[in-house]
Amino acid sequence: MGRREKIVVGLDIGSTKVCTLIAVSRETGLEPVGLGVAESRGLKKGVVVNLDAAVEAIKQSVAEAETMAGCEVEEVYVGLSGSHIKSFNSRGVTPIAARPREIDSDDIRRVIETARAVALTPDREIVHILPQEFTVDDQYGIGDPLGMVGTRLEVNVHIVTSSTTAAQNIITAVNRSGLLVGDTVLEPIAAGEAILNDDEKELGAILVDVGGGKTNVAIYHHGAVRHTVVVPIGGEHFTNDIAVGLRTSIPEAERLKLEQGCAMSSMADNENVFEFLGVGSRQPRAIAQQLLSDIVQPRAEEIIHFVRSEIRHAGYERQAGAGVVLTGGAAMMRGFPELAEDILDLPVRIGTVRAFSEHAVLKLPQLEGPEYSTVTGLVLYGDRRKRHQDFRANGSSTLKRLVAKFRTFI
Repeated sequence: MGRREKIVVGLDIGSTKVCTLIAVSRETGLEPVGLGVAESRGLKKGVVVNLDAAVEAIKQSVAEAETMAGCEVEEVYVGLSGSHIKSFNSRGVTPIAARPREIDSDDIRRVIETARAVALTPDREIVHILPQEFTVDDQYGIGDPLGMVGTRLEVNVHIVTSSTTAAQNIITAVNRSGLLVGDTVLEPIAAGEAILNDDEKELGAILVDVGGGKTNVAIYHHGAVRHTVVVPIGGEHFTNDIAVGLRTSIPEAERLKLEQGCAMSSMADNENVFEFLGVGSRQPRAIAQQLLSDIVQPRAEEIIHFVRSEIRHAGYERQAGAGVVLTGGAAMMRGFPELAEDILDLPVRIGTVRAFSEHAVLKLPQLEGPEYSTVTGLVLYGDRRKRHQDFRANGSSTLKRLVAKFRTFI
């Protein structure tokens, strides 16, 4: 790799798989160069339950990505999720001056600090503070107040918090794998970076990421995050339901879910009969797809009803102009979008990643699938943050050089 090329690495530690994506940040944009996927171990619903097993899964995923990319990874951007995630909206106000003057970056930083001054228990920490809109005096709905003139500045923000111990255990697992954590990012926000465009965020979009052990929901409106929640139900529950209902093993139930699963009974083919192995049975048994769908559909309905309750609770049921965007591996189950559309009474589509050029995707075509939206979003987030840090560093060094020259002149 060239000297001016920098690598950005996303690490998605999920309940079913650990995924590492290495991308090169070039002037023309991001180019994926390495992908590693390992079976997730030591995690349950986004929380570490066996540290050593989690470390081994992370090492395996990272090593596979490093081999493909031909480079070594030092820093990663890690996804964060789980039922320990809590979020809420807050408001901050700060005076600018007695007389109107231009608002600078210090004013914006100060008003955001007032918005984050909320009472948290000692076992919780803030993950994100996401500005929604600013108000300058009586002017509402301002996206960026920098340079505007006023005497009073207000801001609405969305604050995401997590359990301190749960987040620290994830970071510890990554550190024990020999890596540094550049930042932790809430998974639905990362997925939104990869599959939602600015128009969808402005019109109002509901992102539903159906993962293995959980379902992440993020509601966007007027270009900002308005509500986030983690529902502790995911694709693993489909597998468990099939295993119990058909009295078969978990691996066999997973195979049936992937090959024959249908979340909507009316779309299942009753004439499609296939065989599977039961627990302790040497002879395969036959089952129709209709019966399998009858097992799967109630769980799919439960997930969608949870999502509908969160949309109503947030008050955005009629403000989702761009509809619902499904992502995550479990969202690809046949009939799931149609069932969600019937229950939510909103247009529903499967989200696909559009972060890379067609030429770049030819190397790793699987990245277009919704199951890789989170890890792709982590890379995009990391790249944007690195560019912002470089811009500030370059600006600071330029200012220092100008000051030095001025002092020399004086």
